[in-house]
Amino acid sequence: MEMSTEVNKVSDITEESVAEYLRLDEVTDSEINTLTTLISIATSFIKSYTGLDDAGVDKYPEFVIVVLILCQDMWDNRTMYVDSKDLNNTVQSILAMHSVNLL
Repeated sequence: MEMSTEVNKVSDITEESVAEYLRLDEVTDSEINTLTTLISIATSFIKSYTGLDDAGVDKYPEFVIVVLILCQDMWDNRTMYVDSKDLNNTVQSILAMHSVNLL
């Protein structure tokens, strides 16, 4: 599976780009649906954590790796949620750099 376009912002992320990151060779329709859901959950988590909207999330290309890491974690653990208590250090650092809703 080849990525057809370069991924420079979160809105560029496709099921195919996540499948490539996860090193999935052949992806079923069911897996495509799951990847779609994982992308949505990861993006929503970023927006909730940082307080940014879609445009704000797309402003920072480093959020692409955050989405991919979150998707990988959910895929590997077969969960449909992000556990904020056990965030990857890279993810946590990037999100903290851009958080506008500091409490």
